Amino acid sequence: MASFVIEGGHTLQGEIYPQGAKNEVLQILCATLLTAEQVTVNNIPNILDVNNLIQLMCEMGVTVYKKGAGSYIFQALQPDLVYLESNEFLKRCASLRGTIMLIGPLVARFRKAMIAKPGGDKIGRRRLDTHFIGIQKLGASFGYNSQRETYEVTADTLQGTSMLLDEASVTGTANIVMAAVLAKGVTTIYNAACEPYVQQLCRMLNRMGAKISGIASNLLTIEGVDELHGTEHTILPDMIEVGSFIGMAAMTQSELTIKHVSYRNLGIIPDSFRRLGIRLEQRDDDIYVPAQESYRIESFIDGSIMTIADAPWPGLTPDLLSVMLVVATQAKGSVLIHQKMFESRLFFVDRLIDMGAQIILCDPHRAVVIGHNREMRLHGANMISPDIRAGIALLIAAMSADGVSRIHNIEQIDRGYQDIEQRLNAIGAKITRI
Repeated sequence: MASFVIEGGHTLQGEIYPQGAKNEVLQILCATLLTAEQVTVNNIPNILDVNNLIQLMCEMGVTVYKKGAGSYIFQALQPDLVYLESNEFLKRCASLRGTIMLIGPLVARFRKAMIAKPGGDKIGRRRLDTHFIGIQKLGASFGYNSQRETYEVTADTLQGTSMLLDEASVTGTANIVMAAVLAKGVTTIYNAACEPYVQQLCRMLNRMGAKISGIASNLLTIEGVDELHGTEHTILPDMIEVGSFIGMAAMTQSELTIKHVSYRNLGIIPDSFRRLGIRLEQRDDDIYVPAQESYRIESFIDGSIMTIADAPWPGLTPDLLSVMLVVATQAKGSVLIHQKMFESRLFFVDRLIDMGAQIILCDPHRAVVIGHNREMRLHGANMISPDIRAGIALLIAAMSADGVSRIHNIEQIDRGYQDIEQRLNAIGAKITRI
């Protein structure tokens, strides 16, 4: 188990570039299975979850060429369908949640799929009903093998239909879209997720020959086609990294420029940090965060305490609430953080309380943060990273704290952040990997 040793209290200075978006690339890589032709994908981040999926695809029989840093060519000419039923494949699937999005492409093109219960962050219940019900409505049959703990999916044919999703699931929408593009007839998906990552997937599929309309809305219409072709696609910058760097600059009182952020795809993320009192400027496609001695949390118009909550896009992504909670610990004022989607994501606040933060955990979904206004600084601590987003939040806290901190189980951070200590050390941080 690897660890970070962080010497707190150092300011950052300079420019930093966000990596490619983890949540987008997992969808895009799965979509390359929909064609026998070559698909080139650029700006792929070098992180564990993505590397594990690429390795799994190689073992599935997909030909993978590395063109250069972050650029790969994928060709699923004739995947090994026998391997897809092996215990080795199922074991690999169980360790990576993104493999759930293999079901749509495999059923669409090969009419069958088998997958284990996917793994990933331990952040509470993340049900798969939306995926399964949507693909069932297209004509697939699902079975659960309790001995192997696997889902088995088959379909003689897929037929377009109209459906209303029970939740605006990003991965569920992606999975259903990938199945529907090769179905016969027209599929309409109401209450579809419309995050930029889903938009990117739909636009790539259209370049491959799909016929998807309603992109960027919650109503997608998909006219099925017989086959898809090759294309080239570039992954967006990771909006979660962009938000993490904004929070990092504020907590360490640093002047930082975040380069090439694809500002138009950030939605309300910049304004959400402004509600915490953080000043930031858009400069072309960059974000400039000036050094700030202090920042004050806004109140609602009637004077009541500010509430920041996650919501389906164009609402605030839940992946940034951990970072915003940490940032609030050194603000002036108080805020209620309401994590609606996952019931275990706020449990890491115990580590922050140990560091000296004033936080009241109301229940698994809500926490009240009473800002110190830097009158009481956080102090170094010994911590364990429970998941990707809590891990980066704890790293931000440690960078701003007095003294030395240790974060163990940093493989969780590595799953989502590329060479994070090297990139931060280059702009003034003091982080050592052990």
